[in-house]
Amino acid sequence: MQYVSTRGAGPAKFTDILLEGLAPDGGLYLPERYPQVDAAQLEQWSGLLAREGYAALAFEIVRLFVDDIPDDDLRGICERAYSSDKFSDPAIVPCTRHSDGIWRVHLSNGPSAAFKDMAMLLLGELFAYELGRRGRELNILGATSGDTGSSAEYAMLGKAGVRVFMLSPAGRMSPFQQAQMYSLDDPAIVNIAVDGTFDDCQDIVKAVGADAEFKVRHSIGAVNSINWARLLAQVVYYFAAWLTITDEEGPAARVAFVVPSGNFGNIAAGHIAREMGLPIVQLGLASNENDVLAEFFRTGVYRPRATAERTSSPSMDISKASNFERFVFDLLDRDAQRVRELFVERLPRDGQFDLSAEPAFQRAEARFGFAAGSSSHAHRLAEIRRVHEAGDGLIDPHTADGFHVARELAVPGRVMAVLETALPVKFAETIVEAVGVAPQRPERFVGIEDLPRHVREVGRDVDAVKAIIEETVGGR
Repeated sequence: MQYVSTRGAGPAKFTDILLEGLAPDGGLYLPERYPQVDAAQLEQWSGLLAREGYAALAFEIVRLFVDDIPDDDLRGICERAYSSDKFSDPAIVPCTRHSDGIWRVHLSNGPSAAFKDMAMLLLGELFAYELGRRGRELNILGATSGDTGSSAEYAMLGKAGVRVFMLSPAGRMSPFQQAQMYSLDDPAIVNIAVDGTFDDCQDIVKAVGADAEFKVRHSIGAVNSINWARLLAQVVYYFAAWLTITDEEGPAARVAFVVPSGNFGNIAAGHIAREMGLPIVQLGLASNENDVLAEFFRTGVYRPRATAERTSSPSMDISKASNFERFVFDLLDRDAQRVRELFVERLPRDGQFDLSAEPAFQRAEARFGFAAGSSSHAHRLAEIRRVHEAGDGLIDPHTADGFHVARELAVPGRVMAVLETALPVKFAETIVEAVGVAPQRPERFVGIEDLPRHVREVGRDVDAVKAIIEETVGGR
């Protein structure tokens, strides 16, 4: 299996792009082709999931994309990543049907209580394996709007040869999210609070990655969803959820997944699963007030805003979706020259691009199954309240965005399934506003807001971030 960049670079092997992050031309890697699965394969995997569990399914799917790691080693990587002692539910990804018939795909049972754990745990094991095999170290540079940071730091903590430099927008995450990251006291974990938005953090990460000399000299890698291995890990839970739901609803069930999305990584994994042959009827993208992506699927115009609006589902307060380029690459029949023209020339010059007249866009809903919707703070409160009053537990605000859009997109004969984003405890203030009850806090998180904070503060300054990296790497 070889990989190519959305802007033309490549081909390259999996273990090379694992450590590289962005392609040398600034594009994002995708496999040259998507492996195909059929009904017989799905039936076999259904039995495998029931007998041997999530890690066994993960191995079977990941190995379709990875041919430069021996199977025995890859199986061990998957088993370590998805061992039951790291999750609060032995099913790893349990699925429950709410009283109104909408399913919830539980993705928040891992160490940091967010869906990002599902990818980060595998990525951490892959990094440790490949760095050990090469005798190298890696300095990971990432940006977070809330959950990527803590998931990455928990997954990489204690991994030999790995340091993490994580940028976050100062004051824009929930107190709990900040505490999860900033309370970690380890010299290999460096938190950097940027006086700006998540988009500013993401721009700094891309600027550092674009400095080829600095990137090579300091062995800079990526854990954001620009890293293909993260998306690959997320593909697995679409298969697991579909198999679980159809086992209950029947093999002929027409399943649609609704995905809270700001950076397009989570739903891009669903797109890849569907391209592989998983019979997903529809992929519903759920935005909050920052509805850049929803606007594109409604109009064909991709128009990032100058800054993202602050909302009560802050992990989706993003206006520049870094994974969106992967979908546009597929939408335009993998025309790297067109993608370069859109993202390197037209978007920086015009601040937007318009694909509404493209025949490919006009066929996109039928070809790729995408639909989209958005919600507001009032919608989130109403959904949290509705789910709670129905006896279906508590949901976090991002998952509430998903439930709101799922109700909008529901049609008779279709099974709607919402991908959970995080445990409600991460957003206690909004939960209390909605239902007057504080969400239960896992014991491992009790009192983390009171722990000392370990964080560096900078302006929107690429050079300041580079200086922190040089100072830290030089001091080890």
